[in-house]
Amino acid sequence: MEKTFCVEISDFSLSETLECGQCFRWTPTGSGYRGVVGRLLINMHTEGGKLVVSGCSKHDYDTWFARYLGLDGDYARYKEILSADPTLKQAIGFAPGIRIMRQPFWETLCSFIISQNNNIPRITGIIERLCDNFGERCDGYFCFPEAETLAPLVPDDLAPIRAGFRAAYIIDAARKVADGTVSEHAIEKMSLSDARASLMQIKGVGPKVADCVLLFGLGRLDAFPEDVWIKRAMAQLFPNGLPDYALPIAGIAQQYIFHYARKSGIIER
Repeated sequence: MEKTFCVEISDFSLSETLECGQCFRWTPTGSGYRGVVGRLLINMHTEGGKLVVSGCSKHDYDTWFARYLGLDGDYARYKEILSADPTLKQAIGFAPGIRIMRQPFWETLCSFIISQNNNIPRITGIIERLCDNFGERCDGYFCFPEAETLAPLVPDDLAPIRAGFRAAYIIDAARKVADGTVSEHAIEKMSLSDARASLMQIKGVGPKVADCVLLFGLGRLDAFPEDVWIKRAMAQLFPNGLPDYALPIAGIAQQYIFHYARKSGIIER
């Protein structure tokens, strides 16, 4: 029997959180979203100030799923801190319901390797084919394959997912995670620069992918991924960098700036 429950929410938008480019296994269903998280197929939608969830238990929600969605963070406080800067205050208004998710480390690492020089529909397609071909089947859907599953393979084995040059990077990442060269638990204890350097041992992982993994997979809110949009926005809006008080939550500021740059029209393509 499918489990369904609802919880009170604030400072949270499903669409702004799930469609901002930080995750790739959630699909709009009309009324909400459906996605695979771990071994669970989960459906979500909002009703007024409540989040309605089916596919996981309230215990799952309390122990890890709220954290996965970023709902354990005090975003009212974060926005208050950032709003001390008038430009950041304006940027927040373009996507005030964004939360930084805390996704599984390996899935996040592999997904952002796939994201390089890619668009979201193609990223989503590659990840779906990766799961369909190499993930464990669970009640009609496929889980994300473990690093240990992919580590014995060679890049040519990934031909069915059509990842191109990224196949070699995926295999290298899987091997380094599987043998402990790159360790989630070790990285969690490192400084930001050391954590970034550890991830960059993987072929094809540069500063941007490393910071995406740190922010979206390890909850390092001080990580600040920079793509072309952010670099242009920062050059125009914050040529001297973010205010010092924003640096501990620079990753949250980055998401607000990203949407502001794209939606306000102040940054040209």
